[in-house]
Amino acid sequence: MKVYKFGGASVKDVKSIKNFVSVLQKIPVENAVIVVSAMGKMTNAFEEIVNAYFNNKKDVSTKIDFVRNFHQSILNELFLDKSDFIYTQIDQIFMQIIGFLSSNKEKNYHYVYDQIVSKAELISTKILSAFLKQNKIENKWLDARDYIFTDANYRQANVDFSKTDAKTKELKRDNLYITQGFIASTINGETTTLGREGSDYSAAIFAYALDAEELSIFKDVPGVLNADPKLIGNTVLIEEMSYKEAIEMAFYGASVIHPKTIQPLKSKNIPLYVKSFLEPLKKGTIIRNKVKIKPEIPCYIEKQHQNLISITTKDFSFINEKNISEIFSLLSKHQLKVNLIQNTAISFSLCLEDFNGNFKSFLKDINITFNTKYNNNVKLLTVRHFNDEVVQKIEKVNKILVKQTTRETVQFVVM
Repeated sequence: MKVYKFGGASVKDVKSIKNFVSVLQKIPVENAVIVVSAMGKMTNAFEEIVNAYFNNKKDVSTKIDFVRNFHQSILNELFLDKSDFIYTQIDQIFMQIIGFLSSNKEKNYHYVYDQIVSKAELISTKILSAFLKQNKIENKWLDARDYIFTDANYRQANVDFSKTDAKTKELKRDNLYITQGFIASTINGETTTLGREGSDYSAAIFAYALDAEELSIFKDVPGVLNADPKLIGNTVLIEEMSYKEAIEMAFYGASVIHPKTIQPLKSKNIPLYVKSFLEPLKKGTIIRNKVKIKPEIPCYIEKQHQNLISITTKDFSFINEKNISEIFSLLSKHQLKVNLIQNTAISFSLCLEDFNGNFKSFLKDINITFNTKYNNNVKLLTVRHFNDEVVQKIEKVNKILVKQTTRETVQFVVM
């Protein structure tokens, strides 16, 4: 089987959805699983429903109406028959949202988030599956929650590959399946999500479980570029790279590839293609085992909205293993991601990413035992395969707070 993944930008509006159909008419889909994200910026819109539910309940109905009207307008342009069953299916999902928010007693934000935001993927794939059938492309709609099983770590769920593998292998070959990225469920049937931008990871999980021939991820760029074109004008397409290189770049924050995507593919030597949904027949970038990056040029990765914190003991004693263990225990408790570490005899500095708005609560806890100084909203700039010219240019135009260099990589925390 082949697995294809299409992100939100590829199905953001009616024109994009029609292009999605056109792409499927050009590539082999007789024996494939297609993983699709929420449409456009709908994940953000569903997040606003959750935020309103917890912080400003009078806005909940307005937020729901916004996403309902968005999808209703898509339906009205795509489907000629207004009595089509797809209208009923989408209405039922919105009734589920309203019913859940009306009866819910759970105060865990992350649990509620997963139950609501997951609906964006369900709606997009329902619409796409129905539209494909209208265009004579037969397919079967799958609920990813029936196949990908996780623990109950809501918003960052960990996959149970054993249960997932066993269930997914039940899928019959020689079919076209449409399913969701990002979402999964516990063994008890509670909806979970795999982390923001987790649809790539979902596609890799399906590819792993199905022993797929390949995974292709369709983006709004021609492949993996050596930099974000929004940051650097003259970017270069990376033609091929190794799994190891891709893991490194994903870890440092390359937005084209989700950090968890590579490992399931590497374990079964499944090649990953990153292509443009506007030019689907072009090769794009291939990621596979034991190849050198081609061409070998500096690759720039920028992560914004970081927090730089320096931690010292209250008595100015050396930072030791016990201190570090306590610090990381608190980082885990508050779900903060560490992107860079640097230490001296009495100071332990960390560049942190705060996905869930927990940095303030982390500060409150850690200041019980330690002293801290911090900078909010700094940037982490990483350059793979750097050279002296690149380093000098970055140092000339930025205020450098931290610099760290290894053989292949230089990182800067900058204001």
